[in-house]
Amino acid sequence: MSRLPITKTPKPYVGGAFIRSESGRTFPIKDEAGNFFANIPQCTRKDLRNAVEAAAKAGPGWAKRTAYNRGQILYRLGEMLEARRKEMIDVHVTLGGPKALVTKAVDTAVDRLIYYAGWADKYEQLLGNVNPVAAPYFNFTVTEPMGVVGLIAPDRPPLLPLISLIAPAIVSGNTVVALASESVPYPAILFGEMLATSDLPGGVVNILTGFRKELVPTFATHTHLRAISAAGVSAEERRALRLGAAESVKRVRFADSETNWLAESSQNLDAIRDTLEFKTTWHPIGA
Repeated sequence: MSRLPITKTPKPYVGGAFIRSESGRTFPIKDEAGNFFANIPQCTRKDLRNAVEAAAKAGPGWAKRTAYNRGQILYRLGEMLEARRKEMIDVHVTLGGPKALVTKAVDTAVDRLIYYAGWADKYEQLLGNVNPVAAPYFNFTVTEPMGVVGLIAPDRPPLLPLISLIAPAIVSGNTVVALASESVPYPAILFGEMLATSDLPGGVVNILTGFRKELVPTFATHTHLRAISAAGVSAEERRALRLGAAESVKRVRFADSETNWLAESSQNLDAIRDTLEFKTTWHPIGA
């Protein structure tokens, strides 16, 4: 009697737990040969709102962590992705992708986590400032995390852009709600499994799967999302995000559709700056 293999049931990662879609809906994805691969949860607007609540709850504790500690946690994520490198490459290839290019993308994703981990205790010195003023005061500009940041990843490559959006947002103390690739969400689900067993507190990174047409309007208008960083979105989706952001007063950043995520230019200090606020404080001299 032949044995049927037990396949994994993919689940999004929200609030430190693996959830089923609030609606119970799923959508199938196929491998490169056109065969059924998995049923992916189709997250709803309610799931998005729940993820924002989880991120908001985790935010204060994460922001209070020392820069050194946040850097160590990001570094550990890089270690974990390196340890499951072969599995991640195999999944990418199964779902469609040249092995050489996929291997480079996964290796770059590891390096990108390490890159931003290194910035954890350094960006403040470059982005903050002591301002000269004509008065008997010290004047300082210091950075603060914005809060909950919404991230929308492009379809391909499915993992590297997602990590390139997540890492600079959380290294400074923000929490994120990320929408994974619509057509190839499985690598993001695997990354969620790594988050679940890492030192990253639950709720700091929340990964949803589903259709952009259903979730983009809520990303745009949700008042507790303080910024949105999106890649690979259509002109219509950009317009919806801009209009919704104008109503709820949030910062919006778009990655160019021609972005080469493998290039060094796609990792920089500006990506950290985009999810920071700047506070100016005055202090009397001698006090």
